Amino acid sequence: MRFFLLPACLLIAFAAHAAPPQGTDELDPALAGKGLMGQFHQVRQTVVDRTSDLVVTAIGFLGVPYRRGGNNAETGFDCSGFVRAMYNQTVGHLLPRRAVEQAAATEKIDRSELKPGDLVFFNTMRRAFSHVGIYVGDGKFIHSPKPGAEVRVEDMTGSYWQRRFDGARRVLAAQGEVKGSGD
Repeated sequence: MRFFLLPACLLIAFAAHAAPPQGTDELDPALAGKGLMGQFHQVRQTVVDRTSDLVVTAIGFLGVPYRRGGNNAETGFDCSGFVRAMYNQTVGHLLPRRAVEQAAATEKIDRSELKPGDLVFFNTMRRAFSHVGIYVGDGKFIHSPKPGAEVRVEDMTGSYWQRRFDGARRVLAAQGEVKGSGD
């Protein structure tokens, strides 16, 4: 039962983040006058759909075991293999393999700008960008943590993760494709 409640709660949290921003009423007439309103809503909906799909897909892999160098559910995932597989499966873009490469290939954002689907990086091996996960909203991220563990959702505000936080990155859409990162 608890495995069904977590995805439902995450989807509700995501829906709150996907709501249209306040103050768009002032922007609407300007965009409509230039015939851009429909395009704006279509692009926004595409981003929301992809992010929602990414988070929902990732949640579906809860419990898959960690495996160093792993990049599929049958044998297990390491952190960057998990992130890479989720982006490839849902967005159709193959990110670099290693976490440090994923960090280098994505756009740096402030922690306060995090949205579901963004990447979060941590220093867990005494080197920058040695661990990566996918932000799911409400201060939580999903990742494949370490040997002997399984894909799980954790709270970034816990002291362990706060002390090791290296930064947040966004995989950008360009020409209908997402460009990105790996471990």
